[in-house]
Amino acid sequence: MAREEPAGEPEKRGPHGGARDARAPEAVRPASGAARPVPATGVRPASVGELRTRLEATGYLADDGLATACHLALTLHRPLFCEGEAGAGKTALAAALADVTGAPLIRLQCYEGIDASQALYDWDFPRQLLHLRAAEAAGVTDAGRLEDELYGERFLVARPLLRALRTSPSVLLIDEIDRADDEFEAFLLELLSEYAVTIPELGTLRAETPPVVVLTSNRTREVHDALKRRCLYHWFAHPGYARELAIVRSRRPRVARRLAAQVTAAVQQLRGMDLVKPPGVAETIDWAEALAALGATELDADLAVATLGSVLKYREDTERAVALDLRGLLAAARGS
Repeated sequence: MAREEPAGEPEKRGPHGGARDARAPEAVRPASGAARPVPATGVRPASVGELRTRLEATGYLADDGLATACHLALTLHRPLFCEGEAGAGKTALAAALADVTGAPLIRLQCYEGIDASQALYDWDFPRQLLHLRAAEAAGVTDAGRLEDELYGERFLVARPLLRALRTSPSVLLIDEIDRADDEFEAFLLELLSEYAVTIPELGTLRAETPPVVVLTSNRTREVHDALKRRCLYHWFAHPGYARELAIVRSRRPRVARRLAAQVTAAVQQLRGMDLVKPPGVAETIDWAEALAALGATELDADLAVATLGSVLKYREDTERAVALDLRGLLAAARGS
């Protein structure tokens, strides 16, 4: 198969701090790369409780509602539409499901203007042209045979959606669908309804085993009902203090327990302010990790002010937090 050329896409960072490739709209991660052992990898959980336990073994803490939605998605082969604030764990859920099922994670990053050639398939035109010239030099005159060769598997460049259909099993993450256009949503309908796509030169290709599909949206715009109707739905809200602390402790076990508790309490209070962008769980984890990297074992006002860029991402929010007596807020957090 021809090597894929990455499509252009603005640089961004993952919800847990990892840098994403600024050029490629997709990524494939083998589930075997999990940081923690997952029991019975490759065997789908038989119950909601078992799935929740195995998600926790990967470091992902799911509540009963989310665990139930994931179990139904696995059992009924229905896409799971995850909507909510950025940094709430939507993207990380797909990686955790890949670890649990033992399937590769195939990721499609959506962006404005994405179309079928970036998401589904394309033809390797440079190699087709070279093949055509070689055939002409060799004196091939059978036009039908030549056309069949040019539009065969040899020159097909499979993009994430097609790779997910042809990989059995797999977990397909369609990330930030709200950034794509209405036309791209309509294009997805056949895929999510039938787990099949039609390539005019090759016919209809259908998944042998439907992939586990996770779609995420930060709700920068409303996604159409036609797409949502084909999916199970779960809203990702900011967790309460106890749950968020458990997530931080699970994701960053080397952070001092007292520091993790104080940072979590401080973020909970920051969310109560009138901010342009309230921090998500990913920012809580980043802040705790940044403070720990600087040698902190508990919350210090001066150090917290110096590291606000780990948790607040807008100048207006940083100024507002400082103006509203950040030291007093941190003092309250230290008492947690």
